[in-house]
Amino acid sequence: MKPDEVKRSYEFGPFRLDPEDRTLSRDGELVPLTIKAFDTLLVLVENAGHLLPKDELMRRVWPETAVEENNLAQQVSFLRKALGESETGVKYIETLPKRGYRFLATPGLVANDGVGLIVREKIRGRVLVEEEVEDDAQPEARTVHSTAELSLPAPPHSSSSARKKQAAIALACLGLLVLAGAAYLLLHARFGRRSSPAGTRTLAIMPFRNLKGDSETEFLGLSLADAIITKLGYVSTVIVRPSSYVEKYRNQEIDPKKIGAELNVNTLLTGSFMKEGDEIRIKTQLVDLESNEILWRDSIDLKYDKVLLVEDRVAREIIGGMKLKLSPIEDQHISLDAPRDPLAYEYYLRGVDLYTRSDFPMAVEMFRKSVSIDANYAQAWAHLGTAYTALAAFRFGGQEDYQKALVAYRKALELNPNQIEARIFMANMFTDTNQVNQAVPLLREVLAANPNYALAHWELGYVYRFAGVLDESIRECERARALDPKVKLRSSALNAYLYSGQYEKFLQSLPQDDQAAFVVFYRGLAHLYLKDNKAASADFERAFQLDPSLYTQIGKGLSYSINGKRSEGLELLKTTEAKMKERGVTDAEAMYKIAQAYALLGDKPAALRMLSQSIIGGFFCYPYIKDDPLLNSIRDQPDYAVLLETARKGHEEFRSRFLAS
Repeated sequence: MKPDEVKRSYEFGPFRLDPEDRTLSRDGELVPLTIKAFDTLLVLVENAGHLLPKDELMRRVWPETAVEENNLAQQVSFLRKALGESETGVKYIETLPKRGYRFLATPGLVANDGVGLIVREKIRGRVLVEEEVEDDAQPEARTVHSTAELSLPAPPHSSSSARKKQAAIALACLGLLVLAGAAYLLLHARFGRRSSPAGTRTLAIMPFRNLKGDSETEFLGLSLADAIITKLGYVSTVIVRPSSYVEKYRNQEIDPKKIGAELNVNTLLTGSFMKEGDEIRIKTQLVDLESNEILWRDSIDLKYDKVLLVEDRVAREIIGGMKLKLSPIEDQHISLDAPRDPLAYEYYLRGVDLYTRSDFPMAVEMFRKSVSIDANYAQAWAHLGTAYTALAAFRFGGQEDYQKALVAYRKALELNPNQIEARIFMANMFTDTNQVNQAVPLLREVLAANPNYALAHWELGYVYRFAGVLDESIRECERARALDPKVKLRSSALNAYLYSGQYEKFLQSLPQDDQAAFVVFYRGLAHLYLKDNKAASADFERAFQLDPSLYTQIGKGLSYSINGKRSEGLELLKTTEAKMKERGVTDAEAMYKIAQAYALLGDKPAALRMLSQSIIGGFFCYPYIKDDPLLNSIRDQPDYAVLLETARKGHEEFRSRFLAS
């Protein structure tokens, strides 16, 4: 290793501060820090014993950015907690009122040459002069000068020629400094103040390519990308495409411009990895697609069990490369949920990979293993919750899995009250389980923190459609699609178009060439409303063949009604209904669709029974129920009027509570 490649870190007490990896650890365990908290701590440690005035510290932590003094106070307060000052009684950072801050511990500078040689040196040896400053009103403060700040006088008996020589050298050095300064200013003017393109930055993070091609590490490709995507979800100044969009690009040679057009993004992160023994090399590159400029590239060589450091490092580099400005809250959030145990992190990554492949049972197992190793890993708890929710919603998992999901979400939020994924996932589950009143506040809190979070807008639109506020639902979902044209494109539909009678628009909103069973089912429903029974039946049959799950079984029943097979249709619906009851499935929107199928098949009592369960279960979409042509056969029933009034009351109460001006 070359001298300039020697890795340096600082040790004080039980802590080690690593400037290269940008990590703080305590007795080997990672301590999560925000970006600016780390920068603040590094400046303080590098100037240990030296009073740093507030304006100087702010200038070094926030270069070229005007910030208020309370931002610095927030970072110092965060650092005190991270260093455990109140718990241990050990004081690391001293505040000198109206002056600044001083790091009190004496760190050791640790240099590792990469081949086993480690050198430790106390950095206090750099301090040559300390001057006491008298101040009756304030605590004692010291001004410390390092060797860089001192000039040595010439010896008293030096000759005139020697003095001239020294003067010439000094002038030459000064000239070099002036030239260097001018060069810096020119380069800084060209590169340092690169501004973002007009409008909000949009970013896609490609699955990392497995250069070795071994199946054992294949899971890392998409799951590493997903981990970085999740971390950047806290940043409101960039719109990041979800992992479901980039999944299809696994291990492919990519054309950046083509992908940029397909995903409608102006910035692209590509990466690759190769594992050899217990070593792994990860390369990343961030490209501005509009200017064809590489914003940065990086190569990371580390032990495989340190792969948990990658997501934070890459996320920080993206923020720097894109010149994103973070609020103090975003700065704090982005460093939370840091994994601490490498094996727990590997299980988490495997779970993410399995979830994207719709293998929900195995995803649950991986997330469970992750939290069993590291019970404080909020991100893994949040994803465990969504895997249980998927089992409940799509695999007849029912009430038991919903309850397990709720426990996981609550644990995630207990560990990190601002965990975005846990809030959105839990809101979705609340909507599905007749708790829409609890879903709305969760989603509004997310949007208050990040107004550009497309998935939160979509889920709020999902809540609104359950409550029958269809104009608001359409507005939220259209806002989501404006931010992210493919948000939940394969796993959810813009049903508010359908429920408000905009059948053609609903059909056009579905991905045209997608053959996912869920999409094909809804395509059939649109054709049914448009009275194209032949196309509807073909879609329902195709969806059932692709995946005989809850919704496609309902579609199969609707196909039986179209083709006059009443007995077969009723038998299928009764079996589906019994299975839902046995498993405790509480999807009120699915219950409504079963009511529609019963009505078309002529079983009015069964249709009214399922309509009642749907409305009581939280689907009180009054404008839709009132005008739905698929329920025409039961409108003359006395119970229908009672159920419609129940839906109207729920609809009006929701509007009054959440949408009153």
